[in-house]
Amino acid sequence: MEGLLSARRATPSAAGFMLARPSGESIHTTMPAPIFAGSKERLRTSLYLALIAADLVAFAIAFLAAGALRLGSPLEPQSLQTLALLLPTFLAVAVNNRAYSISALERPAVGAARATKALLFAIVVAISLLFYLKASVQFSRQIFAVGTIFSLVAVLAMRGIVGERIGRAYNWTFVNRLLILDGAKAPATKGDVTICAAMLGLEPRSDDPVLLNRLSHLLERCDQVVIACAPERRSRWTDALKGASIDVEILTPELSRFGAIAMGEFNGDVTLQVGRKPLNLGDRIIKRALDLAIAVPALIVLAPLMALVALAIRLDGPGPILFRQMRVGKNNRMFELLKFRSMRTDRCDIAGNLSASRNDSRIGRVGKFIRSTSIDELPQLMNVILGHMSVVGPRPHALGSTAEDDLFWAIDHRYFHRHAVKPGITGLAQVQGFRGATERRGDLTNRLRADLDYLSGWTLWRDLRIIGQTFTVIFHTNAF
Repeated sequence: MEGLLSARRATPSAAGFMLARPSGESIHTTMPAPIFAGSKERLRTSLYLALIAADLVAFAIAFLAAGALRLGSPLEPQSLQTLALLLPTFLAVAVNNRAYSISALERPAVGAARATKALLFAIVVAISLLFYLKASVQFSRQIFAVGTIFSLVAVLAMRGIVGERIGRAYNWTFVNRLLILDGAKAPATKGDVTICAAMLGLEPRSDDPVLLNRLSHLLERCDQVVIACAPERRSRWTDALKGASIDVEILTPELSRFGAIAMGEFNGDVTLQVGRKPLNLGDRIIKRALDLAIAVPALIVLAPLMALVALAIRLDGPGPILFRQMRVGKNNRMFELLKFRSMRTDRCDIAGNLSASRNDSRIGRVGKFIRSTSIDELPQLMNVILGHMSVVGPRPHALGSTAEDDLFWAIDHRYFHRHAVKPGITGLAQVQGFRGATERRGDLTNRLRADLDYLSGWTLWRDLRIIGQTFTVIFHTNAF
């Protein structure tokens, strides 16, 4: 899809996406169709693997040819030893310096330059190791020298050939990029999709979770959003898209003369980057693997306990065993959270307008026990397996949650920024003691500060540490 979407084409989405309604008028709830038909993340992953394969083939050709010239056979042990010595360092450095990245796909020359730097670094490391380990006698200096020269030429040539073929095959378009025009003009580059905010009734607001949910559906499978709008509307778009878990950039042509840090470039104009994925593809794969490695065994081990709790809830009174409630999840998209029902059926608060208190009359006998021990949260292991939640992340809140009679997002405009990652069964705020009822505005701001801190520096070890610390706060004075 390229260029400005026609009015006829935009109509189906606009029909379910009228966001700016007069006061008192009902809001249409039909979800808009995504702009992009499919994700390009898998495509990029396969192309990165193709570039790695091309580099490995170039390496192999270079050193096997050097062995053939020196000793008459391409499969000489010394050629293979030299190849094995250089490859691990080369790949590690190439991955680190983004030799396999979107910019390397879009500009083969950039990828070739980064691969060359990685190769030169690997050569220096190999020479240093051979010198300090006094193992140079086991390697042929001629094969090493000739292979190095051949590999430099082969990597550059292979990157050029493969890079050009990949670029032409995919029209040099490797990301799903959306350009939103809101009272301003900006030319789109090849492969970009441009929409007019006014034509689709898009109004940036960060105080309406229903609106943000619709916007999340519209941006499904989108990698980057670029906003061209009037200066006075930039902060509104920033707040509306900060929690979208995609790269978000605001066009700021008036800043072109400044060499600021954390700025990008779009079609010759400078952009102010206001949003970024907190986890890259590798991080997301690791985090998802950790979630499944914990949730699946935990669900199996805890199945007898969960069955006993379900039986106790059934015997305690009429009503469903599970309590289902809509919560705000990743990308500000709503999902159905599962908990063991702890309140009496006729007094359950589906919207979450009233937080549970210490002597809450709505809570049944079984409910009081499972809430104080956090057993009521165990069904959320199913949410983790289904991909709605993670084991560690910001806790998802009910839409009607308040502090001092103010909705959470009305207290701090950064509230929806916390949804750039999947919500968690536990999180940094919980292990720091910020849990229970939010009676004061400070209760929310403390949790939000911890959640944003978690987003700013994710590591696997941090998740594991939070999981370990969770066992120390299961029995908490605010667990009621």
